[in-house]
Amino acid sequence: MPSVVLQAVGKQYRLDSVTVPALTDINLEIFPDRFTVISGPSGSGKTTLLNLIGCIDRPDHGTVEVAGQKVHLLSDDALSDFRARHIGFIFQNFNLLPVLTAYENVEYPLVLAKVPSSERRARVNQLLEAVGLSDRARNRPGQLSGGQRQRVAIARALAGRPALILADEPTANLDSHTGSAIIDLMRRLQREQHVSFVFSSHDPKVLDEADDAVRIQDGRIAAVERHSSATEVSV
Repeated sequence: MPSVVLQAVGKQYRLDSVTVPALTDINLEIFPDRFTVISGPSGSGKTTLLNLIGCIDRPDHGTVEVAGQKVHLLSDDALSDFRARHIGFIFQNFNLLPVLTAYENVEYPLVLAKVPSSERRARVNQLLEAVGLSDRARNRPGQLSGGQRQRVAIARALAGRPALILADEPTANLDSHTGSAIIDLMRRLQREQHVSFVFSSHDPKVLDEADDAVRIQDGRIAAVERHSSATEVSV
């Protein structure tokens, strides 16, 4: 059963007096416990599609269902609560709070969710160990390398035990060696944590690791490749 379903989804943006179509007639299923990559040229609609899946934006028409919930029907407050409980985010610019340590950055969403302190401590320590940063727990982001900051961001995304993690160009600001290591880490954690990862990316390493690859062009899905079955379905 799909964890994400988009049906006949369209999205437009207004730039002054001009209407710019971002997505047109998107039909897509994303399956659980998979490594899904959305690829396409700049301006093709990758980030818009990711924002709709992540409940950051709403479609102009069509339906978006995530974890069995028709999220396009939720109020803003309900959507925010749903996002916090079900979706983790990894950003290419890391988006860590500079005044907090690595430990505190990972802990922060658990504080907001009112998770008891003993459970927070156990979960944060386990995640920092999983991403290889137990010895950097008390370092602030400014004292960490780019790869280390991205590892903190990955741990933070996993902290709430979401079913779905979204990453917008997660290796764009990293050198190729560090980016490759980050993708290997996310792949390992995806398998260990049984969570679905959905990326937008141009990175060949990310595409090579994909279970499912969604190619988008001019706001439309050009093809979906299910790599595990070596089939390609034109849409």
